[in-house]
Amino acid sequence: MNVVDSSAWLEYFADGPNASYFAPAVEAVDELVVPTITLLEVFKRMRQQRGRTAAYRAVAQMRLGRVVNLDRKLAIAAARVSIERKLAVADSIVLATAEASAATLWTQDADFDGMKSVRYRPKQ
Repeated sequence: MNVVDSSAWLEYFADGPNASYFAPAVEAVDELVVPTITLLEVFKRMRQQRGRTAAYRAVAQMRLGRVVNLDRKLAIAAARVSIERKLAVADSIVLATAEASAATLWTQDADFDGMKSVRYRPKQ
């Protein structure tokens, strides 16, 4: 299973230098877990930078994976992760979702560098 964080999704959609690194996780939709917070972050950024149509297309592609809502159990797990690893709320939700799904987290976010079950590629 794979969780792709917002930075990696945005890199993929922009066809940036690291897009090919994240492509296997993004395109393996049968193994893709999508936290709802990434839908929010990606839609917001795409809408701001590329417009409404691009934002809806991005979210449509993301929804090909299994979308995981933030329920009370996941919220408590994310709070624990946030405290223990000193992560921002959105990052802690993404990581807690990956952990709950026994998934690998794919990211360009340096806050995750060196963590177990994380595939980190520095932003270029």
